Amino acid sequence: MLAVGAVVALTAVNVLGIEKTARVTVILVVVVVAALALAVLSTLGLGEFDVGRALPDSAPPGRLGLLEGSAILFFAFAEYARIATLGEEVVRPERNIPRAIPLALGLALLIYALVIGAALVALGPAGLAASAAPVASTVDAGGWNALTPVVRVAAALASLSVLLSLLAGVSRTTLAMARERDLPAWLDAVHPRYRVPHHAELAVGGVVALLAATLDLRSAIGFSSFAVLLYYAIANASAWTLSGDERRWPRWVAGAGVIGCVSLAISLPAVTLLSGATLFAIGAGLFVLRWNRVI
Repeated sequence: MLAVGAVVALTAVNVLGIEKTARVTVILVVVVVAALALAVLSTLGLGEFDVGRALPDSAPPGRLGLLEGSAILFFAFAEYARIATLGEEVVRPERNIPRAIPLALGLALLIYALVIGAALVALGPAGLAASAAPVASTVDAGGWNALTPVVRVAAALASLSVLLSLLAGVSRTTLAMARERDLPAWLDAVHPRYRVPHHAELAVGGVVALLAATLDLRSAIGFSSFAVLLYYAIANASAWTLSGDERRWPRWVAGAGVIGCVSLAISLPAVTLLSGATLFAIGAGLFVLRWNRVI
């Protein structure tokens, strides 16, 4: 019920306008980054700073293990693409979005590297793998136990900030699909006052609330990564077709993107790969039927 309540509250924030969404996002991100900084600084309480603790005790899992782990965690890097879905509400999108995406991705990589490095130094690879709450465990290992509740609250706030941006981004994708009549036309309405796709916001929020109330969402992580990798591959393939005056990056970047996305997607666990491919095939079949006016 707490999760459903969070979805309802954040959907309400999004419906009240993109400015409200941006303000709440800034507050959540500042709190989360501050908590992560505390976790990194807590490693100073370890006494002797031994980088050797971060090294594995046994042989690494090899290339396939590395690819599978990267594929499963890929969903954690997907949020920078939400910037593009909000293009209609961005000032000078042709300038600001190409600047914002590399900046967002670069900052995320830096923060991940610092936090993971601190966790490895504090816990070691085996301890990190065994921990259900690795950032809190890092703080405990550094002797800053009093701050552990703060880190746990920040973890919940981090989930809320991601949920807020996802609700906003997916509703804009829903709006675009409704305009193309890939989804019901009712979803392409824009609120006259708040200038947001309120029907799409409410529909997406309703679906997410239903899923949160009925499913164990941990099982959706691999499926989410497959879906993200798939549409990123399609986006890179689309970028490959751009003419010289339309592209911002060399064509080989798009080609490398396609190869990278496909390589990660096919390295996911077989069950995830099969379920994702099945759903994609169903969606593609429905699209073909609609394109040929069968449905």
